[in-house]
Amino acid sequence: MATKLTVGMAAWLLLGTLAHAQFSQGSQDLAALEEKVAAAERAVERMSASSSADERMRAERELGELKDDLAYLRVKSRRGDRISEAERDKLSAALTDFTAKLDKQASGQRHPREVPVGTELDVRLQAGLNSGTANVEDRVTATTVVDLYKGDLLLVPAGSVFSGIVTAVDRASRTDRTGRLSVRFDRLRVRDRSYEIQGAVVDALKSEGLKGEAGRIGVGAGVGAILGGILGGTKGAIAGILIGAGGAVVATEGKDVDLPAGTVLRVRLDSPLVLEGD
Repeated sequence: MATKLTVGMAAWLLLGTLAHAQFSQGSQDLAALEEKVAAAERAVERMSASSSADERMRAERELGELKDDLAYLRVKSRRGDRISEAERDKLSAALTDFTAKLDKQASGQRHPREVPVGTELDVRLQAGLNSGTANVEDRVTATTVVDLYKGDLLLVPAGSVFSGIVTAVDRASRTDRTGRLSVRFDRLRVRDRSYEIQGAVVDALKSEGLKGEAGRIGVGAGVGAILGGILGGTKGAIAGILIGAGGAVVATEGKDVDLPAGTVLRVRLDSPLVLEGD
């Protein structure tokens, strides 16, 4: 009797182990598919401004169908049903093909003068910013430090004007000795045209000043250069300053944030920018 009980318990434990392993594998499979869905969603978001409304609608409808397929597999997993390898591989391949198709389409449609999301530019503050004196809705103006090229095509010349607004201010005090302020850039003037943008501060850099930048202003990234942030005429990050979420500039040494005129801010474009011109 004892032997039968022991064998039964062993069998029960083995079944439990196999069920747990199957559940763990199913969870991993679903997690991998969810990551692919997230990549597909980003591909839809990256669709070029030149894409038609019908193209975007088709892409969103196709993505919705793929999400429905994933939801069905989630339901199976919650019921304890096994997700077959064929089901998993079919959806995985469909998501991969969908994302690749959109990325290829976007690269073919991209406007030659489009500055893509994620591009970073260095801009010089025209007036100082201090969390002890700044107020919400104060306007902020800065100019680009160097030319921004795409290959040999000049997109944003040095001296182009970024304008933005102070969105939040916390002054240093006896109880909270950490000053902070947030700036969001919303317009860029290139030559004689003004464009709406979404620009977030990602770094604050110490300037070498006009003397240190002699010969650098107006020098482009060079033929074949990749679009991106260009570090020119700076000495690196400012000590005692930390950039937080949403572009918040935070003092780390128990004082107000102080960014004197001439400070270089690195700004990331969070929206695509299509420049006019030939």
